[in-house]
Amino acid sequence: MAKTNGPTRHIFITGGVVSSLGKGLTAASLALLLERRGYRVKMQKLDPYLNVDPGTMSPYQHGEVYVTVDGAETDLDLGHYERFTGTTCTRNSNFTSGSIYRSVIQREREGGYLGKTVQVIPHVTDEIKAAIRSLDGEDVDIAITEIGGTAGDIESLPYLEAIRQFRHEIGRQNGIFIHLTLVPYLKAAGELKTKPSQQSVGILRTIGIIPDILICRCEHAMTAEHKSKLSLFCDVDLNKVIEERDVEHSIYEVPLELSRQDVDVFILELLHLHVTAVKMDDWKAMVATLIAPPKGTVEIGVVGKYIGLRDAYKSIYESLTHGGIANGVKVVYRMVESEDVEKEGAAKLLDGVAGILVPGGFGDRGIEGKIQTVEYARTQRIPFFGICLGMQCATIEFARNRCGLKGANSTEFNADTEYPVIDLMAEQKTVTEKGATMRLGAYPCRIEAGTRARAAYGAAEIQERHRHRYEFNNLFRDTLGKQGLILSGICPSRDLVEIVELKDHPWFVGCQFHPEFQSTPLRAHPLFRDFVAAAVKQRDQGSTGNA
Repeated sequence: MAKTNGPTRHIFITGGVVSSLGKGLTAASLALLLERRGYRVKMQKLDPYLNVDPGTMSPYQHGEVYVTVDGAETDLDLGHYERFTGTTCTRNSNFTSGSIYRSVIQREREGGYLGKTVQVIPHVTDEIKAAIRSLDGEDVDIAITEIGGTAGDIESLPYLEAIRQFRHEIGRQNGIFIHLTLVPYLKAAGELKTKPSQQSVGILRTIGIIPDILICRCEHAMTAEHKSKLSLFCDVDLNKVIEERDVEHSIYEVPLELSRQDVDVFILELLHLHVTAVKMDDWKAMVATLIAPPKGTVEIGVVGKYIGLRDAYKSIYESLTHGGIANGVKVVYRMVESEDVEKEGAAKLLDGVAGILVPGGFGDRGIEGKIQTVEYARTQRIPFFGICLGMQCATIEFARNRCGLKGANSTEFNADTEYPVIDLMAEQKTVTEKGATMRLGAYPCRIEAGTRARAAYGAAEIQERHRHRYEFNNLFRDTLGKQGLILSGICPSRDLVEIVELKDHPWFVGCQFHPEFQSTPLRAHPLFRDFVAAAVKQRDQGSTGNA
C-alpha cells in the first residue's frame, strides 16, 4: 500500500458546456486507477440543487436514489463510486445546497454566528469547505470531490468559490483541478469544435480556477491540432489535455482508456506522490468477458414504472450486467412499462424472455401491470426476481391467485382492502414528513437453511440496504406459508419478512431490500448472479410447463 507524506490530497472535478457528461464515471474511474496504484481514496459529490437530498424527487427528475449503508438517500453517481472502487460511501459522500444552507440557517438561529451578517461568502463557502474536509483522515490518502452542474450555473458559483479557497488554503501541491468538458462534433461541418471548451474554462478562470488537467468528452478522435489549441487557450499543459471518447461496449472500459493516457500518473505527479505500479489485470479480464461473452446473450425482461428514464433503474441494469459477467453471458434488457402490461398483457410483451425482474417504486400507477407480470412469471415458470415493490407485488399476486384472498393488496394502494398482505410499517404510522423518514440503510437478515437465498449467499446472516415504508404483514404469514410461499429471510431484530421465494419453481425470489446497491462488476451480487444463472438455464432448456 502506497502512503502519502503529509495531509490528505484533494482532487476537484468540475464540468462544462453541458450536463450529463459523465463526471461521476470519470471520477470513479480515476479513483479506481489510484486505488490500483496503492492509494486509499474516498469520494464525494456536491450537488447545487436546493433539495436537502434526492429522496423526495421523482425518478424522472433525478434518476435513481442511491442509498448508503448509513441510510443516506443520495445521488446515483455514488453508485458509480462504489461499483468501480473499494470505497464505502456514507452521508458525508453527498451534500446538496439544501443541506448546506440548512446547516447555515440552523447555526444562525442558534446564535452561532455571534451577531454577524450571514453571507454566501464566507459563511456558505465555509460550510462547503467543512463538507469537503469531512473526507480528511489518516486513513485517506486522496479525496475526490465532484461538483455537480456546469461552470456558469448560478447555483454552482458558491461551490466553485469554495474549492478555489480550499485549494489556496491547502496549497497547490495538495490539491488539483480537473475539468471535464465537451468537444462537440458538427456533422454539417465534419469537424470537432473546441470553442465551447475554451469558453467553459474561461468561466472558471474568471473566478481564479485554472484546470490542471482537461478531460475532453468527444464522439470522434481529437487531432494534435485540437489538443494544441485547447492547451494554448485553456492554459493547460499539452500532455494533460486528455481525450475521453465514447466507449464502444461498456462504461467499464473508461478506466482502461484513461490509464492508457497516463491520467493517473499525471495526477500523482501533480500531487507530489510516488507513482507506483498499477494493477489492472482482473479489471481487464472482466472487460474482455463483457465484450466477448463466451456463452452468448440472455434476455431479461425488466417491468417497471419508470422505464422511460434508464437512470431510474441504473443500479438494477448494472447489477444484471454484473450477473452476466459472472455467468459468462451478455444480458440484453427488454424494458417494459408496467402500464403497458395492463393494456396489452404480460404474455404479449414478455414472450420469449429468459427471466423477469420487477424493481421498486412508489404509488399505485402501473401496479396491476406488475402483479400481472408476477403471475405470468410464476405460472409460466420463468425465473423471477422481485425487488422491494417487486417483492410486495409477488406477495399480493400469490395471496390473490394461490391463496384465494380475492382483492388482496397493499394499504399503499387500497387502504380499505380486506386482505392487507402488505401494510404500512408500525413506526411509519405517526410519520408526517416525507424526507429521509423511510426505513433506510443497512439492516441484518437471517436466512433459512435449504433455501435459494441461502444457497446464493452461502451464509446464515447478511446485511442489505433498505428504502421502504410498507412491509409484509405478519398477520398473513401462516396463511401464505401454508400455500407454499417460503419466508426465507427475516430481520432478526424486528421479525420483518425480508425474502420470499417459491420451492416449486425454477427460480422465484423476492426481497424487500435493494441488493443492487452492493453489486460490482468484479463481484456480482449473489442474488443477481444466481438469477442470471437461472435465466441462462431457462434459455438453454426452455419452459417446462405451467405451475
